[in-house]
Amino acid sequence: MATLDPIVEFREDHRKVRDLLLDIAGAAEKGDLPKARESLGNLDKMVGPHFRYEEEALYPTLRTFLGKYVDQLISEHDGAIATAKTAAALLAKPSLSAEERKTAADAARALLVHVSNCDGLNILAERLSGQELDRLAQHYEGSRKAGVPLIKWADTIRGR
Repeated sequence: MATLDPIVEFREDHRKVRDLLLDIAGAAEKGDLPKARESLGNLDKMVGPHFRYEEEALYPTLRTFLGKYVDQLISEHDGAIATAKTAAALLAKPSLSAEERKTAADAARALLVHVSNCDGLNILAERLSGQELDRLAQHYEGSRKAGVPLIKWADTIRGR
């Protein structure tokens, strides 16, 4: 039996992602590249297992309720991954122009829409059986245990 509640963990992950995205945006705007890089690194480590859980377990389970809309959620992940790669490339530079700082901040803020929309999936997850929730919890734990960061997961495991 799993030791975590996937509904609670999902919501907590989204809160952490929200805060990291806001940290990246604020640090980028101020030109605090070390802080922006640190926050992006933390985001990469956290979101890899989260996206993996969503795509490999949660989204297929919720297809019963959402049908083809699940494909839209996966497409949103495509955009989030592309944005993360762009931000990583920008923040790897030794310094950023004012325009580049704004681009990095805007990218981080744009991802907040997905975080907000995705968090609403919990209302559907509450309708799942205890057995389905336990299976999701086990997958969540497995994704976290594997600990594959987002960009590495996207480039090596995701297969998309």
